[in-house]
Amino acid sequence: MELEPAPTPADAGRDRAAMRVLVIDDSNTIRRSAEIFLKQGGCEVVLAEDGFDALAKVSDHRPDLIFCDILMPRLDGYQTCAIIKRNPHFASVPVIMLSSKDGLFDKARGRMVGSEDYLTKPFTKDQLLQAVQQHGRVEA
Repeated sequence: MELEPAPTPADAGRDRAAMRVLVIDDSNTIRRSAEIFLKQGGCEVVLAEDGFDALAKVSDHRPDLIFCDILMPRLDGYQTCAIIKRNPHFASVPVIMLSSKDGLFDKARGRMVGSEDYLTKPFTKDQLLQAVQQHGRVEA
């Protein structure tokens, strides 16, 4: 599946001070928790419920940072991250894997497909916002 960036007029009304963060998770609870925490931190939030939904939203919304669950139906987090990272338009967007598993193998596999970091669920508001501060960047 080839991702193409949305035309820049879609960004015309975008507030450059707010970082746009995409949260990909098949759990509604996790998506909503992350959305609340990120909005409290001043981020603009886009939600996706699986990898296929995420690929369309990456192209449409051009996020500055992506949080991606690992265990999802149809397209798992590793596959989703690998597809995003293979696209030259989005390869530089930081991806942080989310998982309830915190094993060394899972973290290493995330790095192999191009993720920048790994957060273990359940995460706290502080952990989420610290990851945004550490990895996120807004282009002027």
